[in-house]
Amino acid sequence: MTPRLKTTYKESVIPKLMESRNYKNRMQVPGLKKIVLNLCVSVNNDRDTLTALADDLGKITGQKAVITKAKKSVSNFKLREGMSIGARVTLRSDRMYEFMDRLVNVALPRIRDFRGIPSQSFDGRGNYSMGLQEQTVFPEIDPDKVKSTHGMDITFVTSASEDEEAKEMLSLMGMPFATGN
Repeated sequence: MTPRLKTTYKESVIPKLMESRNYKNRMQVPGLKKIVLNLCVSVNNDRDTLTALADDLGKITGQKAVITKAKKSVSNFKLREGMSIGARVTLRSDRMYEFMDRLVNVALPRIRDFRGIPSQSFDGRGNYSMGLQEQTVFPEIDPDKVKSTHGMDITFVTSASEDEEAKEMLSLMGMPFATGN
């Protein structure tokens, strides 16, 4: 079964972008390549906390999280090379569209006093990054069973060459950018 957002992209987003950007070919239209979710924990957290957070990340995405390790030792942070410091998941294809659909339609509206996501977080090459304060905004996570809340970074990697192109594509896909930004 094809994800709902993927069909929306093919049937309505591509024609609208072709019309507004004067593309001659459907292959010129930018698309979403991947979504990367990343979370880091403080060094003094134990291994159980990290595995619990990695499990939460797996429940949210439907894909097993990879534990990330420190590349360098930093004495000021009490960090040694090889220590487990976070978890990461890279979503592509159907899982990517399903996650974005759940993020936009379920998780973001559950945030208290939500007025849209900032539109300044583009990197100059058409990729967008945003952060969430806690993982409990996703319905897959039971707030009563969470040991500690942690935020996460979400990066949308697109094939767009410029930020305005990527912003138009993401907003047509339903990304709720804040007005006035």
